[in-house]
Amino acid sequence: MILVITPELIVPNETDTINQMFQEGLDLLHIRKPWLSRNEMIEFITQIDEPFHSQLVLHTHYDLGKEFNISRFHFREIDRKEEVYKPFAEENIISTSVHDITTYNTLDKEWEYAFISPFFPSISKKGYGMDSTIKEEIKHRNNPDVKLIALGGINQDNINEVFEAETDGAALLGAIWENEDPLKVFRKCRNGLMS
Repeated sequence: MILVITPELIVPNETDTINQMFQEGLDLLHIRKPWLSRNEMIEFITQIDEPFHSQLVLHTHYDLGKEFNISRFHFREIDRKEEVYKPFAEENIISTSVHDITTYNTLDKEWEYAFISPFFPSISKKGYGMDSTIKEEIKHRNNPDVKLIALGGINQDNINEVFEAETDGAALLGAIWENEDPLKVFRKCRNGLMS
């Protein structure tokens, strides 16, 4: 499973690129735009082709789910601890983020999957994840109910290592959006897994 996370700020041709990635097999898109107002978020979602709305994951403005046929919501670690997700858990597919395998192992099966980061040193946050031991920690994974998605520093050169570490998926962010040709990078990541 390959997921893409949007950059926090709008980039040129972003929704065109998103639609093309979906056409080429993108599994899920996480819309992480913390600064967008509700109306800006509506405008953003509207520019994504309707057949792909069920593959969108909202990080904010969860109330738009019903309006756009979106039933996937992501909750940050703090929102999980404060149980902000509770009203959404029953009728929707929910995901969260963790930063160590111990926390991941304690997640209940109400969570579809969890991002674990940083898997490699981050591309978008310079210097973040240089000392990460997550790749080694994964061998202590013992949660059969929640899928584990690697995040952080993943690109076409190392995506195979992510799956060799027996994760359930990879989330791409900096490799896609900090490249002049995001679609080309997505294709390389996808094709690398298929070869």
